[in-house]
Amino acid sequence: MRPIFKVLYRLYRLFSGLRHWGRRRFTNAGLIVLGALAFAAIMCPDTDNNVAYQGFAVLLCLLLLAYGFSWVFRARFSAMRLLPRFGTAGSPLNYTVQLKNLTHKTQHGLTMLEDFADPRPPFADWLAVQLADEKRARSFRFNRRRASNPFNLAAASEKPVPASLPGQEVAVQAELMPLRRGLLRLEGVTLARPDPLGLVRALAPVSLTQSVLILPKRYPLPLIDLPGNMKYQQGGIALASHVGQSEDFVALREYRPGDPMRHIHWRSWARAGKPVVKEFEDEFYVRHALVLDTFTDDPRSEAFEEAVSVAASFASTIQTQESLLDLLFVGLESYCFTGGRGLGQTDQMLEVLASVRPCHEPSFGSLERLVLSRVELVSGCICILLAWDSERQEFIRKLRGLGVPVLVLVVAERGNTKPFELGPMQDEPERFHRLEVGAIESGLGKLK
Repeated sequence: MRPIFKVLYRLYRLFSGLRHWGRRRFTNAGLIVLGALAFAAIMCPDTDNNVAYQGFAVLLCLLLLAYGFSWVFRARFSAMRLLPRFGTAGSPLNYTVQLKNLTHKTQHGLTMLEDFADPRPPFADWLAVQLADEKRARSFRFNRRRASNPFNLAAASEKPVPASLPGQEVAVQAELMPLRRGLLRLEGVTLARPDPLGLVRALAPVSLTQSVLILPKRYPLPLIDLPGNMKYQQGGIALASHVGQSEDFVALREYRPGDPMRHIHWRSWARAGKPVVKEFEDEFYVRHALVLDTFTDDPRSEAFEEAVSVAASFASTIQTQESLLDLLFVGLESYCFTGGRGLGQTDQMLEVLASVRPCHEPSFGSLERLVLSRVELVSGCICILLAWDSERQEFIRKLRGLGVPVLVLVVAERGNTKPFELGPMQDEPERFHRLEVGAIESGLGKLK
């Protein structure tokens, strides 16, 4: 079957390229004329029963004339794109593009198009998606909502460009919609002008290579009573970076943003005229493990993407509290990223999550071994799982057997209404939550 898939892949690249070129080169009216030309071409061989050949000749002449006019446009521009550092999947990204007219004529009637990097994947990635769709169709779980191109990271509509005098610089307020998380690469912008007939557009590309990182979608979380208490940490003073506390008073120091109000030494503040806080030996502090399950056979699983969004929601919330957070997941190898005051900012944790990919190998046991190797350090675990099978239930059973409090969130595919047995969470049902794709926000709102 592999040679057949290679032929299909080449056809996919060919037709997707033609589609992209046609949408840029022709106006809406031009696409209608092109469609009418194709219909007339089918009908015109039967000259005895219709006059479609006459319409074919007229439409062909119109398109050729319009295409010829489009070659008259020879504008030159320079461009500078003012992009923010990050975007968020599902939220519009607004930015400004500065265009400078480098010709000796006034340019008007132009529109600007964004040039994204080629979204067409290599053969191996394309094949994985086709096989996953075929498997889903055989199991009667094919979702028509997922028929869109899974490799497009963003979409952008064309924007009108203000008229510009020779040498004048104009600003275009642009907007793109990030569809998925990841690194979005922009290769340039293209200025388009329709021909006098309004059928074919002349294109003037401007090279402008940039990129922006699209972060995962985040959901608002209620105030959650996370499991676990402060624990002793070997080398805690350097590691905690002054986020924990113990009963051993060390010294007084000036207030730093983020210090808790209860540590303020009011008498010293009154004497010094500026905030002074008490510093403790920071060897006891709260440290949570955020465990992300990445093991799925579907390369574009909706449940996996939502699991990443849930992890991002916790990462951006917990770090505002007086605790540290270990993000644990398995990709090509095992990863552990620690964030918190002084060790890592929210943006850094979200950058990591923006690049997480589904994992097929090794097995789920590698994630279990990673978490169990750090179990003595953590106060509690937040486990975001993609299934609730025997292997994952055994993992939760081991954590609880070692005395680690857990909060279990299982993300289920859309339409999967099969109830889950609580298993090892039978005695703590309030710590077990089922989140269904399409209703993640309402599910997270029920957390306590």
